Amino acid sequence: MHTLLTLSETLAQLKAEGYTEDFNLKGDYLAGQRSAIQLSPHEFVVDQHFRFEGPSDPADSAVLYAISSARFNLKGTLVNGYGVSSDETADLIIRAIREQTA
Repeated sequence: MHTLLTLSETLAQLKAEGYTEDFNLKGDYLAGQRSAIQLSPHEFVVDQHFRFEGPSDPADSAVLYAISSARFNLKGTLVNGYGVSSDETADLIIRAIREQTA
């Protein structure tokens, strides 16, 4: 397997692996862009995460989460800023997931 270098390459690879839903943050849950499904933190797991840093600007940093929900038989992705660009709601959701798995 080769190393994926960019966010777009990694998103394309994950879509090929079945992570087809594009998740967005809506309050304290994730909402599917293609489906009407809304996921609370206890309804999904983060299968993988990838961190990307901009070549010259730290503000270009992002984290990509590969997320699945066995309950809804659904897999998708969520992109969040990293560091100063991070969305506080996403951080709270990811923290809740980590606490479930600890």
